[in-house]
Amino acid sequence: MSFIESMQQRYTTKKYNPNKKIDDQKIEELKQILHLSPSSINSQPWKFTFISDEKIKEKLSKVSWLNTDKILNCDTVVVFSRINSTDLFEAQIEEELPKGAVDYYKEFIKPNTDEHIKSWFSRQVYLALGVFLSACTEMGIDSTPMEGIEPDNYDLILNQKNYTTLAAVAIGYRDKDDFNQPSKNPKSRRAINKVIELI
Repeated sequence: MSFIESMQQRYTTKKYNPNKKIDDQKIEELKQILHLSPSSINSQPWKFTFISDEKIKEKLSKVSWLNTDKILNCDTVVVFSRINSTDLFEAQIEEELPKGAVDYYKEFIKPNTDEHIKSWFSRQVYLALGVFLSACTEMGIDSTPMEGIEPDNYDLILNQKNYTTLAAVAIGYRDKDDFNQPSKNPKSRRAINKVIELI
């Protein structure tokens, strides 16, 4: 199947088969793919938490609005978080990035407000989220990206001190009766000429 065909079949899974598990090797590959995700100046202001422990999933499900069943029945929940301290971030890049990248940050990012800088952190995390969803599609793994969660409670449950939850993704395999799969609910997108422009 080509990548285009895979993307045509990709959808936001609403109902998972709790009895069908993802191979450990595929989970390891997804971890490596996230590790290789792009970010501006290779900043990597992020953390990705893979959760398959049923007790933790149950706690998360209670602070996930309409996503409770997805979290309970999926194989794994992956939480996407950004660093929450500019001081910590600056110490990280001073230690790990080349001078050119650090200088770029100091000249173009650091002069902005704290809110703007943290928004920049968040945008890097969403680059990784896009890579992750595409990787799942290519690997035949179903997924559900979720912002319909309570980030502060996620942070408490996961004991996150230096990171802030932005989104989570449930991954696993669809239930055969999932009403949202393309065979039952055809994919709908705006006309391509309304969203793609060629200059």
